[in-house]
Formats: sequence, structure tokens, C-alpha cells
Amino acid sequence: MASTSLLKASPVLDKSDWVKGQSVLFRQPSSASVVLRNRATSLTVRAASSYADELVKTAGLVPLVGSNNESWCQGLDGLSSRTAAYYQQGARFAKWRTVVSIPNGPSALAVKEAAWGLARYAAISQDSGLVPIVEPEILLDGEHDIDRTYEVAEKVWAEVFFYLAQNNVMFEGILLKPSMVTPGAESKDRATPEQVASYTLKLLRNRIPPAFLSGGQSELEATLNLNAMNQAPNPWHVSFSYARALQNTCLKTWGGRAENVNAAQTTLLARAKANSLAQLGKYTGEGESEEAKEGMFVKGYTY
Repeated sequence: MASTSLLKASPVLDKSDWVKGQSVLFRQPSSASVVLRNRATSLTVRAASSYADELVKTAGLVPLVGSNNESWCQGLDGLSSRTAAYYQQGARFAKWRTVVSIPNGPSALAVKEAAWGLARYAAISQDSGLVPIVEPEILLDGEHDIDRTYEVAEKVWAEVFFYLAQNNVMFEGILLKPSMVTPGAESKDRATPEQVASYTLKLLRNRIPPAFLSGGQSELEATLNLNAMNQAPNPWHVSFSYARALQNTCLKTWGGRAENVNAAQTTLLARAKANSLAQLGKYTGEGESEEAKEGMFVKGYTY
């Protein structure tokens, strides 16, 4: 579900409830929280939440009727009033993520719904003063090769930009988060970082400029692929927007135990430095742990 819709179910908090980090805001810890800190920022990880069921319900995609067992993202109803309220509360960016499944087609209906929903969300966000982050994620599920991924990605982004234009979205006022172009997670034909870079940059040259999703690759793969893209000639500075590819080993190291916090911080800092070098094209891959090489794709994961 879009992050703008997630906020709907959240209580309005006083500014004193938040700790300002380097570029984001984190809520101050309660007694059930474990805090990871460095000099720049504070990160709160909740061990449990009494709102767990409601959070999952708010964020799960819903079945798209008439499609090939595909899903779509709801939340446009009332979005205008919510985004206006978020702007007044200090928000300046919004995020709406939807997914496209290659094994399930993707059907023309699913691609159109994904593109139209993203475009409407983007237009509404800009109208409220927010910069929309546009993210149609091409899922890793499947046995397809990299050429099939490229074919689908090109179609999806063509639809997205067609409907962005139809909705009068200002292209200079959006951020894009396309997935890297890789083979399906179960494909027998693996791709080198150079191939991933070549296909992804080719896609971007045909579709417009942005930042990236690691999409279930291992931490090492995501960093190597990013590095290869920044070593290839291209008109952009290619950055990253990773979740698991930054946090996986860190969270395993921490394990919810206070005595592991320092080790977890060190691990997180090492991954951040590796990707910082990769976005400069200067990453070598030396000294990586075995954990960093473990893939994070989950077959049949339900969004």
C-alpha cells in the first residue's frame, strides 16, 4: 500500500515524539524498543506492536478482478485531503509502491492499473506540494531470463510515463524508483553485474532518470550491480534505495539482543560504506562476509 495511505491509520504525533535524524524522522523509543545509534541518526526498531494485524491489513495489496491472479494497490479515495494534511505536518515527499508479476503475464489490465494508479497518486501529491516517489516494482519471481524482464520493464515504464503525462504530472518534480533489470530469481541463466548494468541503463536511457531497488538480490549482488552501472558511461549519477540490501546482515547480527547493538552498528556502517563507494563506481568487493552473499528472494511472497 502507498505510504500515504499507511499514514491514515496512524495517530497524529506531537513534534516532541520524534527525533530528527540526518534526513528522516524517527520516533523516540518506548520501553519495548531497541535503539541503534550512531553520531548522525537514531533508529528505533519495535519488538512488537499491538497494531500488528491492522498494519498488515493497511499495507497488503488486493486482488485485481479480471486479471491473471494479479494484485493492485488501493488508496486513491480521500488521498487529496490526506496529502494536504501531511504537507501541513511537514512532509515533503510521498511514496506509492505497486508491483507487476512476470509469471502471471503480466496482463494488460494489471499494467494499466499499476500505471494509472501511480499517475493519479503522483498528480494528487504534487497538487498538495509533495514530491511523489514513483515505484512500479517488477517482481523477481519466475524462471524468465533478463531479456523478458527488460521487455516487461520497458512496457511498464512506457505505460507509467504515458499516464503521468495524461495527468499533467511535472516530470521535474518526481523521483523514480525502478527495479534493476535482472533475470527471474529461479532462472537458470544468471547475469553478471556488467549485464545487469547494461540492461538497466538501456532501460533508463529509453525511459528517464532515477534511483534503484535491490529487489531481493543479495547484499553483495546489489552493491556490485550498482557499482557496475556507475562505471559505465551514462548521463546520470546512479544512486540506490535499498532496504534488505542494507539491513539484512545487520538485523541478523543484532537478533533483538542489546549486547549485539555495537556489532550490528558496525555491520550496517560497512554496508553503507560499500554502497557509498558503489555509487561512485569505486567498490571492489573485498572483505565481504558470507552473509552478504546470501540471496534474499522469497518465492511466492505475498505483498
